[in-house]
Amino acid sequence: MIKRIFSPIRRLFEHRTNSNNSNSLKWQFAVENSKIGVWDWDAKMNEVFYSVESKNILGYNDHEIGNHADEWNKRVHPEDKAAYNSDFQRHITGELELYKNEHRVLCKDGSYRWILDSGKIVSKDKNGKPLRIIGTHIDITSRKRNEVLLNENFNIITSQNKRLYNFTHIVSHNLRTHIGNFKNVLEFHESSTTQQEKDEMFNYLKTISSALTTTITNLNDVISVNSEYNDLNNNIGINGVVRETLGNLSIEIATKRATINTDLPSNLYLKGNSSYLESIFHNLISNAVKYVHPQKTPIVNIKGVQTEEGFEISISDNGIGIDLEKYKEQVFGMYNTFHESSRDDSEGIGLYLTKIQVEDLGGKITIDSKLNEGTTFKLFFPKEKAFLLNKKKESFNTSSTLNQ
Repeated sequence: MIKRIFSPIRRLFEHRTNSNNSNSLKWQFAVENSKIGVWDWDAKMNEVFYSVESKNILGYNDHEIGNHADEWNKRVHPEDKAAYNSDFQRHITGELELYKNEHRVLCKDGSYRWILDSGKIVSKDKNGKPLRIIGTHIDITSRKRNEVLLNENFNIITSQNKRLYNFTHIVSHNLRTHIGNFKNVLEFHESSTTQQEKDEMFNYLKTISSALTTTITNLNDVISVNSEYNDLNNNIGINGVVRETLGNLSIEIATKRATINTDLPSNLYLKGNSSYLESIFHNLISNAVKYVHPQKTPIVNIKGVQTEEGFEISISDNGIGIDLEKYKEQVFGMYNTFHESSRDDSEGIGLYLTKIQVEDLGGKITIDSKLNEGTTFKLFFPKEKAFLLNKKKESFNTSSTLNQ
């Protein structure tokens, strides 16, 4: 009779035991084949059971890593430790229902692998303090590498879009300048009364034609570089760019009877894109010549000074200036104009474009201006971008006037 009673109980026990063993084997098989590491922390003993998979992720065999909690902690990358410890403590205190953190861990071969570390408190004492936490380690190194590649590709696309935008406006600005110069010289040529004046205008046309050819060549370089997803990293002589710019603006300078003073080291070079530099100097110098004070003789000073950090180039004028108390936050914005005289013939993108180009070359730009006193723009470039080959300095004075 007793045997009959206990037989069903024994069969039930055996069934449950076999079932548990079966589930355990299934769980073990799933963990091993998914390459997910498992850890089990005993808070009282401050010991952690690390599964073979957790150790294998780091390139270790089972016997090479012990059960002390510090076995993992000491291998966490120094830059990741603060967030790693913070997230774990926030789970311990109950702020986070689930512990989860991504951090780098030092491997046996000296490399680091990214680990998604997750865990949850499974038991507490009568005071609510954790007694046991079970968690997993998942190797997410491949995912992190893909994220880096995606970010790099995104940055490349963003950069190319910015360059394309810059390129369209460089074309617009530079070609419009040459077209305007052609038009002005032709008008002067038609109104000339002597052969000497006509010859002088013809020489101007040849200068403008040469400058246009150079501009088109440089713009083709930009197209070539953009198509290859690279930056031009040529050493560009600043004096050459300034001379070229002044030549392109010679008609405007002469018409306004402006004096251009330059004080630049002869061997000052900048690593970058010549079209960007041309556009920067063109915008800043043409603005200085354009917005002259009606009661002053226009003077523009272009100066270069070496600093501890690199090089500073300033372009200052004695023109009508800008009310920075009113427009300081808008100076480098898009479609902003600051003078009534510029409302009809200015697109309001020159300074916006200039700032983008300066920053793309690794520099920064500032402005200091006072109404009716003048404006100074300063370009700052670090040592790795702007440098001197020797200590020679070259100064030249351009004072242009057209007889009308």
